Amino acid sequence: MTGFQTQPVIMQIIPELGPGGAEQGCIDIAAAIVANGGQAIIVSNGGARVHELTRIGAVHINMPVHSKNPVIMWKNVRKLKTLIQRYNVDIVHARSRAPAWSAWRACKKTKARFMTTCHAPYNISGEAKKFYNSSIAHGERVIAISHFVAQYLHDNYDLDERTIRLIPRGIPMERFHPTAVTPERLITLSSDWRIPDGANIIMLPGRLTRWKGHHVLIDAMAKLNRKDLFAVIIGSDQGRKEYSAELNEYIQSKQLGNKIRIVDHCNDMPAAYMLATVVVCPSTDPEGFGRVPVEAQAMGRPIVASDHGGAQETILRGQTGWLVEPGNADAMAKAIEEALSLNPTQRAMLATHAMSHVAQNFTKDLMAERTMQVYAELMKSSFGAQENNQPFHAQHQQQPLKTAV
Repeated sequence: MTGFQTQPVIMQIIPELGPGGAEQGCIDIAAAIVANGGQAIIVSNGGARVHELTRIGAVHINMPVHSKNPVIMWKNVRKLKTLIQRYNVDIVHARSRAPAWSAWRACKKTKARFMTTCHAPYNISGEAKKFYNSSIAHGERVIAISHFVAQYLHDNYDLDERTIRLIPRGIPMERFHPTAVTPERLITLSSDWRIPDGANIIMLPGRLTRWKGHHVLIDAMAKLNRKDLFAVIIGSDQGRKEYSAELNEYIQSKQLGNKIRIVDHCNDMPAAYMLATVVVCPSTDPEGFGRVPVEAQAMGRPIVASDHGGAQETILRGQTGWLVEPGNADAMAKAIEEALSLNPTQRAMLATHAMSHVAQNFTKDLMAERTMQVYAELMKSSFGAQENNQPFHAQHQQQPLKTAV
């Protein structure tokens, strides 16, 4: 990756530094800024991952930028403007709507350039909500993490196509690769989760929230009615105790108590994927990107996902996975059955194709390089800022493939 010609100061703003794709991307980009000779500052309300910034040489500043309270948001404007001036910030990069409002106003009458990343197609339930969401479209450059998100920005906020930069999320290939997982890690995880010997594991990673489609998987497991299947749902309820209890009750009502286990969290997702026979993402609402399908493919695992949102851009239909009608448990069950029926040669071919697909399109390094180019473009630097950051409509768009596995 080409370094900056001068040392820029780039401030990213995100509500909190906890688990999640937006937070991971923020940390990854901070590391890339430092590696390229810049100074990386992250402003957030704190979180479990703040300590990671020390290791990569980034600065963290605690501020209640997570708040949607208008009074606090206005106070954040003054605080952010002070930081911009104190650190001589060149670029302010907001990654969420509330902080984007404060940051946009804070950048006015300073030298700092303002940009955003849109991580999701935010729900528009009325004009007030549409206005609130519009802060993410105020950037001089707006990164969309998928064509689906870019189209949302263009359609709902009449955003000039030349402003949008399409940069898919990326994963660390050194971590998400089958050879990186030791047998000991697999044994430990299998023992902790009490997985039955010889079972085919159907895995659904994702926090416990209704739109992730847990009920769809439970219904599909009931329809499959196979003794060799065991499903693992990985995800914290994040305080949603009622939904967690509802899921457990639903599992019992389907007489699947010995066939489905909910695991609160997992600190070793690469090993988890290696335990899986099939990974599923039955989201009922479209995801802006969706890291799980990409991580599963990087680990060579068959993926079955809902046919909408970012999954349509990350899964090669019929080659690296299956895309099924959202909310359709029959379609989900059929696709899982097809994935389970792959013979060893077919499964190996799918794995090779999936791993190559991710390595060519969805790596952390590629995401970082393209983001650095957007920063350079804003600062009018000269090291090829435009080459890989065309307006979203001009970029190659993956078409669904119909070739059977």
